[in-house]
Amino acid sequence: METTPTKKTLKKDYHKLILEAFKAHILEHGAPPASVFKFAKELKMKEEDFYTYYTSFESIKSGIWVQIFEETIFDIENQEAFQTYSAREKFLGFLFTWIEILKKNRSYLLSVYESKSSTITTFPKESAEFRSKFKEFAKEIILEGKESTEIAERPYITEKYDEAMWVQLWFVFRYWLEDTSPRFEKTDAAIEKSVNLAFDLMGKSALDSFLDFAKFMYQSK
Repeated sequence: METTPTKKTLKKDYHKLILEAFKAHILEHGAPPASVFKFAKELKMKEEDFYTYYTSFESIKSGIWVQIFEETIFDIENQEAFQTYSAREKFLGFLFTWIEILKKNRSYLLSVYESKSSTITTFPKESAEFRSKFKEFAKEIILEGKESTEIAERPYITEKYDEAMWVQLWFVFRYWLEDTSPRFEKTDAAIEKSVNLAFDLMGKSALDSFLDFAKFMYQSK
């Protein structure tokens, strides 16, 4: 016989609770909590218990980025058609889904990052874990692209494509933060045009064909 869980048997997800409370505090006060002690007190937690989950406010910010990434991956992997997509389509699908998740956190992200440098190569230190996870995802797309010949193998360059995709992702983020168009239509256009350009550049070009032909002619002598 099944029993309905009671409040005592249900376990709180303190990781999520802390992330949501931190975002709420930023939005309500316009600044991080004065100290971990005060923040833990707001959550009715002991300070030492707080450190079981996060060690600082920077680690909470990092956790928010990771949460956004993991929610994006969960959503795209639950789309039946996603596995049939080309490498280009998968990256497009990731970015469009990622923006939808970002929208849920827009007020928080604007509060924290709107006034920061708009340089696309300036990444906040709390994005490090997110960056690592994203680059692993990007490497999978690149590998699929190479296997399908969507992406050309180029010595010393191909191994940098994951970093290029990370810079492109950050460009999209900065663009979206400043986008005032209805339904963020300009961001959607920026995603499509930038991804198409990136994959055109990573794909086999006329220059590659010329080099292949020159190599063939040289070796045929």
